[in-house]
Amino acid sequence: MHRNFLLSIRLQRETIDSFDVHPFNVPSIAQMDTLRFDKPVTFIIGENGSGKSTLIEAIAILLRFNPEGGSRNFSFATAQAHASLHKHLRPTRGPRREGDGFFLRAESYFNLASEIDRLDTEPGFGPEIKSSYGGKSLHAQSHGESFFALLEHRLRGDGLYILDEPEAALSPTRQMTMLTRLHQLVQDGSQFLIATHSPILMAYPDADIYMMGDGPPYLIDYTETEHYRVTRHFLTRTEAMLKILLGKDD
Repeated sequence: MHRNFLLSIRLQRETIDSFDVHPFNVPSIAQMDTLRFDKPVTFIIGENGSGKSTLIEAIAILLRFNPEGGSRNFSFATAQAHASLHKHLRPTRGPRREGDGFFLRAESYFNLASEIDRLDTEPGFGPEIKSSYGGKSLHAQSHGESFFALLEHRLRGDGLYILDEPEAALSPTRQMTMLTRLHQLVQDGSQFLIATHSPILMAYPDADIYMMGDGPPYLIDYTETEHYRVTRHFLTRTEAMLKILLGKDD
């Protein structure tokens, strides 16, 4: 039995009226066909503007997650800024159904934290929502602490987790700790789709990496990514790189 909850997505090109408007004029999206998710962890990478966050958001909306983040139970909206890409994607699901799910969107995480605080002020018979996030308001923690509280407490395993740039608030040490937590959740039967710039996170060994650029998304080895090569080159030749970057190279 295939362990993944989501096996693939396909762009239904025949349903798109024009490839001259956003996001269909983004090269990697315009030329996309089918993306397969064969590993428990799939990274989607690329330069700024390559369409990776647009794609990860569309997959989340397609799977009925709130566009601004959270579980499928969240329905708040502070802005209608998401693209229509999800309407033109067709998913192929595996035989299993996830017991948990969450969409983490770095740029709207503040809005999610505010919604949790708002809901906890309303009368209810169950425990406060923040009890699932470590028992403390996410606004009462640093940005990095609140991100990690979600990873450590809210993601329970046997889940489908879609993360958009989770490294945004995490130090390098915390990113390495996140690898440990990610592995624990994978061992608990979880599947991850992650858009990231972090060479630390994308080093996770049991993962596929899709590169988005001027052509259709394609699979790439970790050590062939620009993220790995540029970071390695900078760290091993820091002085020479700084001379070039700061215009001090004779």
